[in-house]
Amino acid sequence: MKQTKRKQLETKGWKIGTAADFLGLTPEEAFIEMKMSLSRSLKEMRQRKHLSQTAFAKLIKSSQSRVAKMETGSASVSIDLLIKSLLALGASQKDLAKAIRSKSKVA
Repeated sequence: MKQTKRKQLETKGWKIGTAADFLGLTPEEAFIEMKMSLSRSLKEMRQRKHLSQTAFAKLIKSSQSRVAKMETGSASVSIDLLIKSLLALGASQKDLAKAIRSKSKVA
């Protein structure tokens, strides 16, 4: 957010923070939000590349059901696997940072 916009909002009484701040999330709960954000980004990126879950599963040497679990943020899926899968789709480090940051910010 631009500094001028931030100051305008704060002057009018708005507070700027993260979803974790707004919802009063513990660090553990914020971790879950980050995982869900990566899951959503994986699904969005896969769809932008016009890959089915089955085709993507073949690309990463996995199964379609595993990809479905990855995209829904299943507890059985690690953040490590989500990041590796995003990288397999061509995500950069900047893309990963944006995926984590942009989904969890609120004003």
